[in-house]
Amino acid sequence: MDWTALALSLQLAVWTVAILLPVSILLGRFLAFRQFRAKPLVEALVMLPLVLPPTVLGFYLLVAFGRNAPIGQAWEALFGGPLVFSFAGLVVASVIFNLPFAVQPAQRGFQAIPAEVREAAACCGMSPWRSLWKVDLPLAWPGVVTAMVLTFAHTLGEFGIVLMVGGSIPGETRTIAISIYDRVQAFDTGSAAVMSAVLVAISLVTIVVTFALSARVGRRLG
Repeated sequence: MDWTALALSLQLAVWTVAILLPVSILLGRFLAFRQFRAKPLVEALVMLPLVLPPTVLGFYLLVAFGRNAPIGQAWEALFGGPLVFSFAGLVVASVIFNLPFAVQPAQRGFQAIPAEVREAAACCGMSPWRSLWKVDLPLAWPGVVTAMVLTFAHTLGEFGIVLMVGGSIPGETRTIAISIYDRVQAFDTGSAAVMSAVLVAISLVTIVVTFALSARVGRRLG
Protein backbone atom coordinates (compact mmCIF):
# COMPACT_ATOMS: atom_id res chain seq x y z
CA MET A 1 0.00 0.00 0.00
CA ASP A 2 1.41 3.37 -1.06
CA TRP A 3 0.44 5.46 1.96
CA THR A 4 2.30 8.51 0.65
CA ALA A 5 0.25 8.47 -2.55
CA LEU A 6 -2.99 8.02 -0.57
CA ALA A 7 -2.08 10.92 1.73
CA LEU A 8 -1.28 13.09 -1.30
CA SER A 9 -4.62 12.18 -2.91
CA LEU A 10 -6.48 13.03 0.28
CA GLN A 11 -4.61 16.33 0.54
CA LEU A 12 -5.47 17.14 -3.08
CA ALA A 13 -9.12 16.27 -2.50
CA VAL A 14 -9.32 18.44 0.64
CA TRP A 15 -7.77 21.44 -1.13
CA THR A 16 -10.11 20.98 -4.10
CA VAL A 17 -13.18 20.81 -1.87
CA ALA A 18 -12.04 23.81 0.19
CA ILE A 19 -11.64 25.96 -2.92
CA LEU A 20 -14.79 24.78 -4.69
CA LEU A 21 -17.09 25.03 -1.66
CA PRO A 22 -17.56 28.82 -1.84
CA VAL A 23 -17.49 28.67 -5.65
CA SER A 24 -20.28 26.10 -5.72
CA ILE A 25 -22.40 28.09 -3.27
CA LEU A 26 -22.05 31.45 -5.00
CA LEU A 27 -22.12 30.25 -8.60
CA GLY A 28 -24.76 27.57 -7.96
CA ARG A 29 -27.02 30.09 -6.24
CA PHE A 30 -26.48 32.64 -9.00
CA LEU A 31 -27.38 30.17 -11.75
CA ALA A 32 -30.37 28.88 -9.79
CA PHE A 33 -32.02 32.25 -9.18
CA ARG A 34 -30.89 34.54 -11.99
CA GLN A 35 -32.17 34.61 -15.56
CA PHE A 36 -30.04 36.30 -18.21
CA ARG A 37 -29.42 35.92 -21.91
CA ALA A 38 -26.00 34.24 -21.63
CA LYS A 39 -27.08 31.77 -18.94
CA PRO A 40 -27.09 28.70 -21.28
CA LEU A 41 -23.55 29.58 -22.37
CA VAL A 42 -22.33 29.96 -18.78
CA GLU A 43 -23.93 26.64 -17.78
CA ALA A 44 -22.39 24.97 -20.83
CA LEU A 45 -18.93 26.28 -19.92
CA VAL A 46 -19.34 25.00 -16.36
CA MET A 47 -20.32 21.56 -17.63
CA LEU A 48 -17.67 21.40 -20.37
CA PRO A 49 -15.04 19.56 -18.27
CA LEU A 50 -17.58 16.80 -17.71
CA VAL A 51 -17.84 15.88 -21.39
CA LEU A 52 -14.28 16.59 -22.52
CA PRO A 53 -11.87 13.63 -22.49
CA PRO A 54 -9.43 14.07 -19.59
CA THR A 55 -6.48 13.92 -21.96
CA VAL A 56 -7.89 16.78 -24.05
CA LEU A 57 -8.50 19.01 -21.03
CA GLY A 58 -5.17 17.91 -19.58
CA PHE A 59 -3.37 18.88 -22.76
CA TYR A 60 -4.85 22.38 -22.79
CA LEU A 61 -4.05 22.84 -19.10
CA LEU A 62 -0.51 21.59 -19.67
CA VAL A 63 -0.05 24.18 -22.41
CA ALA A 64 -1.68 26.95 -20.37
CA PHE A 65 0.43 26.17 -17.28
CA GLY A 66 3.70 25.88 -19.22
CA ARG A 67 6.58 28.32 -18.97
CA ASN A 68 5.83 29.72 -22.42
CA ALA A 69 2.23 30.61 -21.55
CA PRO A 70 1.13 33.78 -19.71
CA ILE A 71 -0.43 31.82 -16.82
CA GLY A 72 2.66 29.71 -16.31
CA GLN A 73 4.97 32.72 -16.56
CA ALA A 74 2.88 34.74 -14.09
CA TRP A 75 2.83 31.85 -11.61
CA GLU A 76 6.59 31.36 -11.81
CA ALA A 77 7.19 35.09 -11.39
CA LEU A 78 5.00 35.19 -8.28
CA PHE A 79 6.02 31.94 -6.59
CA GLY A 80 9.43 31.16 -8.08
CA GLY A 81 8.55 27.72 -9.41
CA PRO A 82 6.73 26.13 -12.36
CA LEU A 83 3.04 25.34 -12.21
CA VAL A 84 3.28 22.13 -14.24
CA PHE A 85 4.55 18.97 -12.54
CA SER A 86 3.85 20.46 -9.11
CA PHE A 87 1.24 19.93 -6.42
CA ALA A 88 -0.06 23.47 -6.94
CA GLY A 89 -0.62 22.66 -10.59
CA LEU A 90 -2.59 19.57 -9.59
CA VAL A 91 -4.81 21.67 -7.32
CA VAL A 92 -5.57 24.23 -10.04
CA ALA A 93 -6.25 21.49 -12.60
CA SER A 94 -8.43 19.58 -10.12
CA VAL A 95 -10.51 22.68 -9.37
CA ILE A 96 -11.15 23.25 -13.08
CA PHE A 97 -11.92 19.61 -13.83
CA ASN A 98 -14.27 19.22 -10.84
CA LEU A 99 -16.22 22.43 -11.45
CA PRO A 100 -19.33 20.66 -12.85
CA PHE A 101 -19.36 18.16 -9.99
CA ALA A 102 -19.35 21.02 -7.50
CA VAL A 103 -21.70 23.50 -9.16
CA GLN A 104 -24.51 21.39 -10.63
CA PRO A 105 -25.66 19.61 -7.41
CA ALA A 106 -25.45 22.89 -5.50
CA GLN A 107 -27.49 24.60 -8.20
CA ARG A 108 -30.16 21.89 -7.94
CA GLY A 109 -30.20 22.33 -4.18
CA PHE A 110 -30.90 26.05 -4.48
CA GLN A 111 -33.50 25.47 -7.20
CA ALA A 112 -35.37 23.21 -4.77
CA ILE A 113 -36.09 26.13 -2.44
CA PRO A 114 -39.74 27.21 -2.82
CA ALA A 115 -40.08 30.64 -4.38
CA GLU A 116 -42.49 31.78 -1.67
CA VAL A 117 -39.85 31.15 1.01
CA ARG A 118 -37.36 33.45 -0.70
CA GLU A 119 -40.10 36.02 -1.31
CA ALA A 120 -41.00 35.95 2.39
CA ALA A 121 -37.34 36.55 3.30
CA ALA A 122 -37.25 39.55 0.95
CA CYS A 123 -40.48 40.91 2.43
CA CYS A 124 -38.89 40.70 5.89
CA GLY A 125 -36.17 43.04 4.70
CA MET A 126 -33.35 40.52 4.58
CA SER A 127 -30.34 41.51 2.52
CA PRO A 128 -29.12 39.02 -0.14
CA TRP A 129 -26.20 37.95 2.08
CA ARG A 130 -28.38 37.53 5.17
CA SER A 131 -30.89 35.57 3.10
CA LEU A 132 -28.06 33.32 1.89
CA TRP A 133 -26.93 32.43 5.41
CA LYS A 134 -30.29 32.36 7.17
CA VAL A 135 -32.60 30.94 4.47
CA ASP A 136 -30.92 29.59 1.34
CA LEU A 137 -28.04 27.57 2.80
CA PRO A 138 -30.08 25.86 5.54
CA LEU A 139 -32.53 24.68 2.87
CA ALA A 140 -30.05 23.90 0.09
CA TRP A 141 -27.45 22.10 2.21
CA PRO A 142 -28.21 18.59 0.81
CA GLY A 143 -27.26 19.78 -2.67
CA VAL A 144 -24.14 21.54 -1.41
CA VAL A 145 -23.02 18.51 0.61
CA THR A 146 -23.68 16.24 -2.37
CA ALA A 147 -21.52 18.51 -4.50
CA MET A 148 -18.64 18.36 -2.04
CA VAL A 149 -18.89 14.58 -1.60
CA LEU A 150 -18.84 14.05 -5.37
CA THR A 151 -15.92 16.45 -5.75
CA PHE A 152 -13.95 14.71 -3.02
CA ALA A 153 -14.49 11.23 -4.43
CA HIS A 154 -13.88 12.26 -8.03
CA THR A 155 -10.61 13.93 -7.08
CA LEU A 156 -9.38 10.76 -5.38
CA GLY A 157 -9.98 8.66 -8.48
CA GLU A 158 -8.88 11.11 -11.17
CA PHE A 159 -6.12 9.76 -13.42
CA GLY A 160 -5.89 11.48 -16.81
CA ILE A 161 -5.70 15.11 -15.71
CA VAL A 162 -3.28 14.26 -12.89
CA LEU A 163 -0.97 12.35 -15.21
CA MET A 164 -1.00 15.04 -17.91
CA VAL A 165 -0.43 18.02 -15.61
CA GLY A 166 1.56 16.49 -12.76
CA GLY A 167 3.22 13.34 -14.04
CA SER A 168 4.29 10.81 -11.42
CA ILE A 169 6.71 12.48 -9.02
CA PRO A 170 6.84 10.56 -5.69
CA GLY A 171 5.64 12.67 -2.79
CA GLU A 172 4.78 15.58 -5.09
CA THR A 173 2.32 14.55 -7.83
CA ARG A 174 1.98 10.75 -7.61
CA THR A 175 -1.58 10.22 -6.40
CA ILE A 176 -3.04 6.84 -5.49
CA ALA A 177 -4.58 6.45 -8.96
CA ILE A 178 -1.17 7.00 -10.56
CA SER A 179 0.41 4.65 -8.02
CA ILE A 180 -2.05 1.90 -8.96
CA TYR A 181 -1.14 2.35 -12.61
CA ASP A 182 2.57 2.23 -11.80
CA ARG A 183 2.12 -0.95 -9.73
CA VAL A 184 0.26 -2.65 -12.57
CA GLN A 185 2.99 -1.61 -14.99
CA ALA A 186 5.51 -3.21 -12.61
CA PHE A 187 3.37 -6.40 -12.39
CA ASP A 188 2.83 -5.82 -8.65
CA THR A 189 -0.82 -6.84 -8.77
CA GLY A 190 -1.00 -7.43 -5.02
CA SER A 191 -0.29 -3.80 -4.13
CA ALA A 192 -2.51 -2.61 -6.97
CA ALA A 193 -5.36 -4.77 -5.68
CA VAL A 194 -5.07 -3.39 -2.13
CA MET A 195 -5.05 0.22 -3.29
CA SER A 196 -7.91 -0.43 -5.71
CA ALA A 197 -9.95 -1.96 -2.88
CA VAL A 198 -9.41 1.16 -0.80
CA LEU A 199 -10.69 3.36 -3.63
CA VAL A 200 -13.67 1.06 -4.19
CA ALA A 201 -14.59 1.31 -0.51
CA ILE A 202 -14.34 5.11 -0.55
CA SER A 203 -16.37 5.29 -3.78
CA LEU A 204 -19.09 3.03 -2.37
CA VAL A 205 -19.49 5.17 0.72
CA THR A 206 -19.57 8.26 -1.49
CA ILE A 207 -22.32 6.83 -3.72
CA VAL A 208 -24.46 5.89 -0.71
CA VAL A 209 -24.13 9.38 0.77
CA THR A 210 -24.80 11.02 -2.60
CA PHE A 211 -27.94 8.98 -3.28
CA ALA A 212 -29.29 9.69 0.20
CA LEU A 213 -28.77 13.44 -0.16
CA SER A 214 -30.02 13.50 -3.75
CA ALA A 215 -33.23 11.80 -2.60
CA ARG A 216 -33.82 14.64 -0.17
CA VAL A 217 -33.31 17.23 -2.90
CA GLY A 218 -35.60 15.24 -5.20
CA ARG A 219 -38.39 15.20 -2.62
CA ARG A 220 -38.13 18.97 -2.33
CA LEU A 221 -38.33 19.37 -6.09
CA GLY A 222 -41.40 17.17 -6.07
